[in-house]
Amino acid sequence: MDRAQPKASPYFIWCSELAGFGVRIYPSGTKSYYADYYNKGRQRNRISIGSHGKLTTEEARKEARIILAGALKGEDAALERRTRRTSLTVAELCDDYLVAARKGLVLGRKRKAKKPSTLSTDEGRITRHIKPLLGRKLVIDITSADIQKFIWDVTLGKTATTQPSPNKHGKIVVTGGPGTASRTAGLLSGILTYAKNSGIIGANPAFGVPRPADNKRHRRLTPDEYKQLGDVLRDAQDQIPQAREGIWLLALSGARIGEVEALSWSALQIHRKTAILEDTKAGRSLRPFSDAALAVLYRLRSLGNRSYVLPGVRKKDGHYGGLDNAVTRIMARAKLPGVTAHTLRHSFASIGNDLGYTESTIGAIIGHGTHTMTADYIHHLDPVLVAAANTIAKEVFRQMLEGTGSGAAPAGSY
Repeated sequence: MDRAQPKASPYFIWCSELAGFGVRIYPSGTKSYYADYYNKGRQRNRISIGSHGKLTTEEARKEARIILAGALKGEDAALERRTRRTSLTVAELCDDYLVAARKGLVLGRKRKAKKPSTLSTDEGRITRHIKPLLGRKLVIDITSADIQKFIWDVTLGKTATTQPSPNKHGKIVVTGGPGTASRTAGLLSGILTYAKNSGIIGANPAFGVPRPADNKRHRRLTPDEYKQLGDVLRDAQDQIPQAREGIWLLALSGARIGEVEALSWSALQIHRKTAILEDTKAGRSLRPFSDAALAVLYRLRSLGNRSYVLPGVRKKDGHYGGLDNAVTRIMARAKLPGVTAHTLRHSFASIGNDLGYTESTIGAIIGHGTHTMTADYIHHLDPVLVAAANTIAKEVFRQMLEGTGSGAAPAGSY
């Protein structure tokens, strides 16, 4: 090979031992190895193997044997190479997925387009977990083993970090753990299903990969923990009313954090002790509000905002968006690690169960997806349901005041 001399124009020297393997000598003296094969016996293809110097003749011949053997099986190395050059990375796929989802082309619960709040959560998980760990990989290369490693990495906190928040003096705490890994892997599986349905891949590699259980969703407060929380809230006068009273509302209503943050005065029917919530996880729904929760609303009236129960601090025309961080701060003071807004919701429902209410009654009170009473057809709640919400909230408030003691305090009193 080293004796082959350049000519005025490029030319090939073909191997006498392996048909289809050759080297091309250019006028510059550069020598490149190639393999020629027929795609399924019809179309002739030529694929570059590499240049002489970077590869020895024997190394190039070995690679050519693999390519030519694959061609006999119907494989097309040149097509695969072209496909890979134009293949999406996982990061690019995620961006395409978000664009499609914002146009309503990706369906979520009940075969409806995903809500803006859900898409915001999805974008956060993509930015903070999926892209850092898998973003550079080609979608066509992702395997079940990659998905499993991704779950392990998120579970072990490989993507955990603290980032500055757009809000002044705020911060974004990105955690790992089994719950985060499970929910993010679920989103990743949905994105890969989108890729499959779009013809980008033939199968979803996340299908069948086990996810860890999200144990924190089963956490509930004990009476003594409720009292710890109540003591801290009554003493938290350094916190803005939106933060302090927002947590009271979470505890006394069983509502989701997004429902409390976005609660508008126009949604409330105070004389009926109900609220029509337009944009909930389960859709449009009608919810009862207990006397204890209404007492919190009366206190919030003093903020003077005509639009939102929890008005924005800086944007006067918007609602408060810092309740999640407020929960984190208050739970740290109360020495209740791992307690979240969802814990308060689950605890509210658990107390309802302790008091003997049925699953369907509790589901209707807290707006659970399978028990939501839609406001499309029902415009006021049965008084029995309102009374049940009142009884549950009264017991929650009692525990926040007294812990394991007995007796009930007047709803909403301090």
